[in-house]
Amino acid sequence: MNQNQNQNQNTIQNSETQVNKTPQMNDRDFSNDLLAMEKWMTNAYSVAMNEASHQSLYQDMLTVFNETQNQQRELYNLMFRKGWYKVEAADQQKLQQSYQQFQGYSSQFPYGNGQMQ
Repeated sequence: MNQNQNQNQNTIQNSETQVNKTPQMNDRDFSNDLLAMEKWMTNAYSVAMNEASHQSLYQDMLTVFNETQNQQRELYNLMFRKGWYKVEAADQQKLQQSYQQFQGYSSQFPYGNGQMQ
């Protein structure tokens, strides 16, 4: 994978696969539309599972949720590979600060020995 990191904008993105820019939807447009729909669906299934009162219904929704989540990840990977999706590079200092902050919270858990796993 040929990833480029733009130091000025602090983003990680592959070289972009070019698509025709016309009034009609192209592969990038369709992929973006599908990814947005998959994100919405996984959120909706998550809420529905939290509120399911019947175990069999919950299991059915969980199966569909997992399939939807997997499709979402495959679309994300495809779009990232084609350079149609970029992410911000994580600042190592901010990551370490967040880790230490949440490590401190773990001592307040009402169970276990306070170790995050």
